[in-house]
Amino acid sequence: MSPSSSADGYADPEVSAGPAASTPSGAGGRLRGLVPVLTGVTSLVCLLGWLQKQPCATAGFDFVRTTTHGCYTDIYPLYFVRGLNENKIPYFDSFAGDSFRYVEYPVLSGAFMQVVNWLVQPFGADARGMAFYNVTVVLLAVLAVVTVLATAYAAGRRSLRAGLMVALSPSLLLTAYINWDLLAVGLTALAVAAWSRRRPALAGVLLGLAIAAKFYPALFLWPFVLLCVRTGRWRAMGRLLLGTAASWLAVNLPVMLFAWDGWLTFYSFSRTRGIDWGSIFFILQDHGLEGVAERDQLNLVGTGTFALLALAIGVLALAAPRRPRLPQLMLLVLIAFMLPNKVWSPQYVLWLLPLVALARPRLPAYLLWQAGEIVYFFGIWWYLLSVSLRVDGAGLSGTLSTLLGFDLPTEGIDTNAYYVALLARFVTVLLLAALVVRDILRPSGDAVRADGDDDPAGGVLDKAPDTFRLSRRLGTLRTLKTA
Repeated sequence: MSPSSSADGYADPEVSAGPAASTPSGAGGRLRGLVPVLTGVTSLVCLLGWLQKQPCATAGFDFVRTTTHGCYTDIYPLYFVRGLNENKIPYFDSFAGDSFRYVEYPVLSGAFMQVVNWLVQPFGADARGMAFYNVTVVLLAVLAVVTVLATAYAAGRRSLRAGLMVALSPSLLLTAYINWDLLAVGLTALAVAAWSRRRPALAGVLLGLAIAAKFYPALFLWPFVLLCVRTGRWRAMGRLLLGTAASWLAVNLPVMLFAWDGWLTFYSFSRTRGIDWGSIFFILQDHGLEGVAERDQLNLVGTGTFALLALAIGVLALAAPRRPRLPQLMLLVLIAFMLPNKVWSPQYVLWLLPLVALARPRLPAYLLWQAGEIVYFFGIWWYLLSVSLRVDGAGLSGTLSTLLGFDLPTEGIDTNAYYVALLARFVTVLLLAALVVRDILRPSGDAVRADGDDDPAGGVLDKAPDTFRLSRRLGTLRTLKTA
């Protein structure tokens, strides 16, 4: 038996078999021809996203103007509120504040903010805030291009479709510049692309950096572990975990050692934060579950619900008739985290975009989901408009009449109309999860596997045989008990 063969006759995906084994289904060659197209389309959408924010930028991002026109961003106001205009260094320098005195983002996001602040120093003091916003936009647009190309690379023969599903997303246009989320999104997409190229250590390094930019990529360790257990790819799993831990520590440890209070702010703020707009708890607290507004109870319910869903995903991954694809499980675990979360900001749709394109590249459900995200995007801003103006806002019918008259609800929308927008997003995301579960349980309905592929983004998992399957083990236990 050759050294690249396993005992069951399959080629061992953990051992390189030459150049062909290093790329998922020849994606590298296909992608080279698509790079100009995908880069151009993404750049155009990012430019349109910048233009969408201009009515607010010209008004200095006045809050009423931004909520009326749906062009809000955190980037410009936080430049001033977090002390960057005074050249305070994130985590090391404190600023005046009621809730916290240090930047409340993970370390790599704070470093990103600091680098941009260095870049805008040649501008005059009065122009520096807007320069900070515009330079950040340029860098985030580059990260959007990286995200699209990495997603296309990991998609195998569906590179063009997957890339365009991300690049042409209305949600990318609307939310790319609300916050710094594209940093973590881009690094996560690169991690998946590296894994698809059978580079688990590099994938781990990139994933660790993504976690250092935003917490949510840490959730993806669970799908990697589950699928490596099912296929017996222990070496690849070890390299991934080691790379993740090493890069995360490399970025975080210096700040932990020399600016502990600043480093800890993100984690303490996440723990003590209450119900925010976008969360399903925002509705539930007004409909008979007032107790969830208490923070300890809220954390218990949210974390407990996620833990149960993650456990169910684990059972699904290990017991499904055919090993699920990596993007399917990544999408499921992310949705399981978002649905019961106490915070669900509009830009979190960016977290889902690459995974939806890889996990379920079908347009009907994708378009319905995007419609739900658009409804919520404008719903939250118009609701905050009515809150800031301290008026009731228009009801659902009044809002629809205003929009059909090609006008904007200048006094915002009422609570019930906002609930409709919130549920539109919640239900469409839940529908995506249900469809992915159905594809896992019935692999013949999976669009990727229907084309004859196994798991283009799976790397060492692609075409790997099962060495552990839960239903098979349970069957063996039942046989032993009856013997």
